[in-house]
Amino acid sequence: MIERLGASILDGIVALGNFVLFLFNSIAFALIPPYKPRLAVRQIRIIGADSLFLIVLIGAFTGMVLGLQGFTTLRRFGSEGALGTVVALVIVRELGPVLAALMIAARAGSAMAAELGAMQSTEQVDALTVMAINPVQYLVSPRMVAGIISFPLLTTIFDVIGIWGGWVVGCGLMGAPSGDYFNGIAAQLESHDIAIGLYKALCFGVIVMWVSCYKGYHAQRMATGVSRATTEAVVLSSVLILMADYIVGALLL
Repeated sequence: MIERLGASILDGIVALGNFVLFLFNSIAFALIPPYKPRLAVRQIRIIGADSLFLIVLIGAFTGMVLGLQGFTTLRRFGSEGALGTVVALVIVRELGPVLAALMIAARAGSAMAAELGAMQSTEQVDALTVMAINPVQYLVSPRMVAGIISFPLLTTIFDVIGIWGGWVVGCGLMGAPSGDYFNGIAAQLESHDIAIGLYKALCFGVIVMWVSCYKGYHAQRMATGVSRATTEAVVLSSVLILMADYIVGALLL
């Protein structure tokens, strides 16, 4: 039993080392020529443009819920004028980066893991190696670059749509003062708050691309290998996003 316990611990350490080295290699190969701008642009379209409608939809309803619940709560204290401040700070600092990352991980991350897993199971990755093409530089690095570019942009769109969604419900339907809504945002929302949200989005982009590509790239070559890799990619990405949200928020505060 002790031998099995030690073997499992060593296997876990080796797997963690390979996990971290995979991240370092994917970033390093993105900086080393030959560069793959066409592949990166294609992944930006898949990750960013194809996720735009989902981000707008989720951002609008998130802002609407915050506007409704925030107005109902603030009215008890006679502070309806602070609705804009509450909605903007909550979305920009927390909900915007987190929800956008979770949605992209569920949509683009799962598809990415499944695609790389299918390429691994059909030996396309081995074919790239035979042709003297670095599989990590060709398959993973463009996705990493695309995630670093796309996540902050999608988070910004989520924030803007969410703030307007809160205005539509809070001011348009519930009757909160519209002038105080935007004046509160202009007075209380600082550049540091926006920077926190963008730093989180950048961190989440690296996490989602890292986990999704790693799980797909190392998928088992069997019938259930692709489905298992896809499930593990989404679950692990979601857990790491929530963990990183607390860590980055605590450090920046």
